[in-house]
Amino acid sequence: MLCVAWAGLQSRMNARANGSPPRRLAALVVTSLIPACLVALTLALLGPLTPAYAQGADVIEQLAVSGNQRIEGATIRSYITVREGDPFDPARIDRSIKNLFATGLFADVAIGRQGNMLVVRVVENPIINRISLEGNRRIEDDKINPEIQLRPRVVYTRTKVQQDVEKILELYRRKGRFGVRVEPKVIELPQNRVDLVFEITEGKPTYVRKIDFRGNREFTDGDLRDVVLTREERWWRFLTSNDTYDPERMNFDRELLRRHYLQNGYADFEVVSAVAELAPNRESFFMTFTVKEGDRYRLGKIDVDVKIQGYPKKDLEPVILTRQGDWYNAKEIDDTINAMTDAVGNAGYAFIDVNPRIRRNPDTRTIDILYEIEEGPRVFVDRVEVKGNVRTLDRVIRREILLAEGDAFNSAKIRRSKERLENLGFFKEDKVKVESTPSEVAPDRTVITAEVEEQSTGELQFGVGFSSASGALFDVGIREKNLLGRGQDLRLNLQLAEQQSQIDLGFTEPYFLDRRVVAGGDLFATRQDYQDEAGFTSKSLGGSARFGFNYNEYVFQRFNYTLSWTKLTGISTFASQYVREQSGTAVTSSVSQTIAIDRRNNVIEPTRGYYISLSTDLAGLGGTEKYVRGGLGAGWYTEPFEGWVIGLTSEFGYLVGLGKDLKVYQRYQMGGQNLRGFDDFGASPRDGNTGDALGGDWIAIFTAELKIPLGLPKEIGITPKLFNDWGAIGPPKDLKKRLPRPNIIENQRLKGAAGIGVEWESPVGPINIDWSPFVFNRTPFDDRQKFRVNFGQRF
Repeated sequence: MLCVAWAGLQSRMNARANGSPPRRLAALVVTSLIPACLVALTLALLGPLTPAYAQGADVIEQLAVSGNQRIEGATIRSYITVREGDPFDPARIDRSIKNLFATGLFADVAIGRQGNMLVVRVVENPIINRISLEGNRRIEDDKINPEIQLRPRVVYTRTKVQQDVEKILELYRRKGRFGVRVEPKVIELPQNRVDLVFEITEGKPTYVRKIDFRGNREFTDGDLRDVVLTREERWWRFLTSNDTYDPERMNFDRELLRRHYLQNGYADFEVVSAVAELAPNRESFFMTFTVKEGDRYRLGKIDVDVKIQGYPKKDLEPVILTRQGDWYNAKEIDDTINAMTDAVGNAGYAFIDVNPRIRRNPDTRTIDILYEIEEGPRVFVDRVEVKGNVRTLDRVIRREILLAEGDAFNSAKIRRSKERLENLGFFKEDKVKVESTPSEVAPDRTVITAEVEEQSTGELQFGVGFSSASGALFDVGIREKNLLGRGQDLRLNLQLAEQQSQIDLGFTEPYFLDRRVVAGGDLFATRQDYQDEAGFTSKSLGGSARFGFNYNEYVFQRFNYTLSWTKLTGISTFASQYVREQSGTAVTSSVSQTIAIDRRNNVIEPTRGYYISLSTDLAGLGGTEKYVRGGLGAGWYTEPFEGWVIGLTSEFGYLVGLGKDLKVYQRYQMGGQNLRGFDDFGASPRDGNTGDALGGDWIAIFTAELKIPLGLPKEIGITPKLFNDWGAIGPPKDLKKRLPRPNIIENQRLKGAAGIGVEWESPVGPINIDWSPFVFNRTPFDDRQKFRVNFGQRF
């Protein structure tokens, strides 16, 4: 009668499954009675069982299994520890019941005796037909599904459901939503199947209202708030989640505080406690860090003890970053250890240990450091394992690891391998690990394990913006940086602008023929409007093939072949005679190469290091154009104080025609992007009659820039800068010789400009503003430009 009543109630509850939360809760409670009713029904149909140990110690003549629908009887018998011919042993029968429950396949198990027959009656857990997520708007299904363990066609158990509920709750708590609720709902289906629905009520985000520090004397609360990753709730942080509470982020904040103090001389620093208190309204958190700063130490005596025979101590002195009298800095000590390991390893010593011996002198508040360098144990790589990659092929990861099976172990190469994997952009940066563990094969063998977590590598971008060079612009691009998991790069871009529009398709294979050779190709079509500057519009169509390779980690060379058709159109009858003569289509077949040394710490936003590049172009292997071009570029960056970045860059180029007049679009132009304070082409040689820019045969540019920290929170992203640009450009010599009574205005004097600018990583995209109030050696025919603005956003 209970099951009949339950069946009627269940039908009504399923009909109301989309009703109010109390009804859904009632439906869940009633649904949970399914296993109990099935057990009762089974017992009613098959009759009562006598306990297996109630009738003496006779032997089992027959073992029967009943109640199973999907699971074979032989499978059930394999978990039972008694067989026909065994006595009715209560202990072994009890162990059999536990074994069957432990499989998770059954909602209930009963073992009893009928005469000399042992009867095993089971009620199977249902099979999950489908899993659905409802109510999740902040976290997509593809983020939640990998975290839960239940799947369609897997056996349903209440224990696993509860575990998955906790995992979903944890995901939302990491996003700062502590008011989230998750209710699992089971919908019964025929053939002992169920649909499982997780109904999620996300609630409001739980922000960090206040971050306080206690025990800090040398650094203010504001200084330390800039150190930690968590931020206080502010209206301008609507594009970041760092102002929501995350326990894991708070633990990372503890580590950031420790690093900060250890880099500023506080060798005894410790975080006593980190507490997050939930406000009474449960809508925000108050975080409090209690710290113990300790004394501040300077460095005392710095020495090196080399215990490797034949290696001179003086060769290590240039790589020591720590200096006597400086404040103690744990990061500089670590960097020195790495530099020493690299230096000795590059000299051919594969097995070394660098151990810093630190001695505190409390009376003088100094720390003496002795770097001991000795031969370490001889360890070789047994094997390299790759874990965590789902889409990316193993070989794509392995080729970035600088150690292979049989190589001598080198910790410096382990660190560099990790950096190379991070630089690919295929994996989450904080989820890349390259570690070594002792091998089980032999004590002198180690196992290198590369563990990664993949991230999205496809991009679909739309952008709008404005630049002084191109005017208003719109662009759209699609790109896959890890095509088919092979590490190949495929991109398609379209840009429409007032002065410059283009479309290009490019493909890059970073390991051509399984060698460290970059190969690829491009197809492009461009339209450039130079009516205001030089009186013409150019249209180009073409393609290129390229390949290159690295000599080592910092020196590379690239080769390129380009075939293009360029047509000058829209030439006014009032344009320069030189420009009018170039109407029509020109075919350029050119080969170019670039060799460079790049030791910058970051290619996009460098703060230290340098680069030098040398490039050459040769046109004339077919086509109508014949010339040779050479270029030299260099840059140097340093950060004398935190946030103060000095950058010095220079470029020099020279162009020579090979029996053919050079086209105006082939020549160098000065002004605008390469020389602020002047308009595009504004400082170039020009026709004195029409004012059209004609370009020059050579150019030299020098730029000095200083970025200044404002002391504002880093997430605001505003960086002011001071700049000073200088440049000179040579006249078009072949034009001066050919045209009768040439009237070319040119001035080879060094021209310059100085000013201030702002770089802002704004919520609507990067914005660059340069103001050049001062110009030097300007001539009357130069075009002036005080403000230069660039901004845009991809979304």
